Parts: sequence; structure tokens; C-alpha cells
Amino acid sequence: MKICHIVAASLNRVIGIKNGLPWHIPEDLKYFKDKTKGKVIIMGRKTYESINKKPLPNRANILVSRTIKESAGFTCFQTINEAIGYAKTLTDYDLSEIFIVGGGEIYKETMSIADRIYYTEIGHIVDGGEVYYPEIPLKEFNLVSEDKRPGYNFMVFDRS
Repeated sequence: MKICHIVAASLNRVIGIKNGLPWHIPEDLKYFKDKTKGKVIIMGRKTYESINKKPLPNRANILVSRTIKESAGFTCFQTINEAIGYAKTLTDYDLSEIFIVGGGEIYKETMSIADRIYYTEIGHIVDGGEVYYPEIPLKEFNLVSEDKRPGYNFMVFDRS
């Protein structure tokens, strides 16, 4: 069982503006869907709000929030450790990978326990970014695959 981040970020690591993505790349949305379908996803409150408080289909949706105690289609916890502990019990789902899907605070909090990072690098600088992905500690992670496309790059990093 791996704890995985899945994220798309600009060259300057922006992942959000005005509670949404600063780009629309259908191939990246498909990549996200294909990687997370049938699995457990864990998100923070701002990511939850950015998807209009609706669970993503065909996944176990877990919300980490100090203020939201319940929401239809989500299981809610106050800490990331509680959320991961619960995720590990969901045997109706593929537990080979548990996905952290955002946002910035949860990515920061879980970088030290992430085993894998699915990173889509968007090939431009985004001005006015409000949410950033933390720097990947390259002393701790190795690039294990890369698929370059025009304007973006799918990369996978595994912990060394």
C-alpha cells in the first residue's frame, strides 16, 4: 500500500487560483481519473469546495477538515492520520495506492510520508497563484517515469 500524491502544477509550482485550476487540460483530467478510479482519495476542505462539495464517482472520498463534520458522499476526519488509518480499512477498494488529491496544506503535511508522486508539470509560469505544491525533495525521490507532451509532462517520482 502506497501513499501517493497526484497533482498538476505549473513551472513555479502553482496548483490553484480562485479555488480552481489555472488551466484546462482534458488529458490531465483523464490521467487523474484513470489513476484514482476504484481507489481511496483524501482531500482537504479547499479542494472539497473546489469540486462543489460533490464526491468524485467510483472512489472512496475522504475529507480532512477541522470544521466540516459530515457531508453526503464523504467520510470526514479532523486529521490526516485518522483519514489514512480509516482508508486502510476500506477493503472494497483497491488499496494498492491511497491518493492525496490536494490541496496545498495536505500535500505539505503528507510529503514526509508519501511513497509516490504523480506529478503533471504544466509547461508555463502562472502569475497570481494562491496555492502551491511543496518542492519535491529530490534527495528523497527518484524520477521513475516521464511522458512528455506538448505543454505538459507526466512524471512519476518514487521515494528512494
